[in-house]
Amino acid sequence: METFTCKKPLVPNPFHQDQRRRALAGLDLGAIDAPIVEIVRGFTKRTYCFTLQSCYGHFIHREQRQWNNLDPLPVSDRVATVEYRIAYLAFCIEPSGPGRDFLHDLEKIPAIDPAYIQFGCADWFWNKQVNSYVLQVEPDRFKTKDRIKVDYQEARHIEQVRNRFFIQIGKWLQLPPQ
Repeated sequence: METFTCKKPLVPNPFHQDQRRRALAGLDLGAIDAPIVEIVRGFTKRTYCFTLQSCYGHFIHREQRQWNNLDPLPVSDRVATVEYRIAYLAFCIEPSGPGRDFLHDLEKIPAIDPAYIQFGCADWFWNKQVNSYVLQVEPDRFKTKDRIKVDYQEARHIEQVRNRFFIQIGKWLQLPPQ
């Protein structure tokens, strides 16, 4: 992300539906992190938005070095530092009544844990696609970074917040529990 900024206002975009069709035509659900495939699929059913990118969030440490690791953090006294690659969902939102309602709903998600969930924009998304917004899970002090290093205890907290974040979004989408 590295360019996370405050939320920008929706602007007119007469091309939204064409952009949405192209984005959905190019969507490869097989490339999505498995734990959030159904969430991304759930957003494809909403005509007032489409996802641009997503990541479940990955924890890399001395016992798990794969960059795309989806395993939960181990209960361990041997892990002191964890590299966290942020969990996020990036959307493009139509400037319509339902789109504005959706935007308003997204703004409520950080209430799960305001110190660890942010809602806003990312300049590089906005520069490519107006009306793009990001929900991300990471410590507020690092909100402009896409990967960070934290101590093990904080990584455990981030993992819990990330899990609650995606559960809440699944409930909002009315998806069955995983």
